[in-house]
Amino acid sequence: MRRRSLLLAVPAGLLTLAGCGDEKSDKSKSEPSPESPESPGSGDAAKAKIVDGPVPEITEGTEFGEKPTVAKGSGRPSSDLAVKTVIGGEGGVVAKGDFLQADYLGQIWDTAKVFDNSYDRGAPAVFPIGVGRVIPGWDQGLVGKKIGSRVELAIPPALGYGEQGNPQAEIKGTDTLVFVVDIVDSFNGKSAAKGTEVAQDNIDLPKVGTNTDGKAPSIDVPEKDEPKKLVSNYVIEGEGEELKASDSVLVQYKGVLWDGGKEFDSSYKRGELAQFALSEVVKGWSQGLTGKKVGSRVLVVVPPDLGYGDQEKGEIPANSTLVFSVDIIAKM
Repeated sequence: MRRRSLLLAVPAGLLTLAGCGDEKSDKSKSEPSPESPESPGSGDAAKAKIVDGPVPEITEGTEFGEKPTVAKGSGRPSSDLAVKTVIGGEGGVVAKGDFLQADYLGQIWDTAKVFDNSYDRGAPAVFPIGVGRVIPGWDQGLVGKKIGSRVELAIPPALGYGEQGNPQAEIKGTDTLVFVVDIVDSFNGKSAAKGTEVAQDNIDLPKVGTNTDGKAPSIDVPEKDEPKKLVSNYVIEGEGEELKASDSVLVQYKGVLWDGGKEFDSSYKRGELAQFALSEVVKGWSQGLTGKKVGSRVLVVVPPDLGYGDQEKGEIPANSTLVFSVDIIAKM
């Protein structure tokens, strides 16, 4: 199993990236997770002064996307948050509340000891930014930066792991942290699939709209008998990696009933992306999305035995066949 980021898996009492998604009794939709406890120093985060240095030199791996080697800090670090854009990107601006996709390396100022990096894991991390779900130095230093940028941060203790530090990573409460962050992408409630449209020529199946303007696609259910087996077809085929059953994903989705086409759930209406593990949703979702590519829009038709069976769930009657349009925005 891939080792989880220390940036996100911080000790109790700090701002953590809590798991999103519903309880196992109701898996078809994802709800916002509870508010995380306030971290030490987070009350000062809004008032943090941002300066442009000092930050240590990047001595190797100087290109965007390359694992960097960073020198030990020279002299005393700033007591303010030091933020330097090493490579300026040309993409969109990262906004508060976005899900940020980034590669990063973190080390300690005084010793240059690397305590975490995503490059060795072979995949960037994805997490909400600017909303108190990661350490305050990241929330302060990365909002407003452009996609494609490499940013170096020197984060004082109050904006990092606080007075208790992070014993798991051998970070003391007095340590200034140095991060190099490559901003790969960002996602929000307007994000959509990116790829090639696939013909929907089976007249016995629902037809899903192919708009990618951030609005919910249409789902036209035919006046025919519902399929008895799971259906999982590309509407738009992306170019990302194929999902594994053990993966967690970030998606946009809309769900309607086969019988009558009534909408019962939509991330578009909430204006926010849904986040969940494929192992923790109804079998129709986990089986239907496993093997599909990131960036895709997928039609998933879930028969009752792979959905809620004979249980009634809110606006979903018992023994319902469910129809979903799912945009796979990113792998978490």
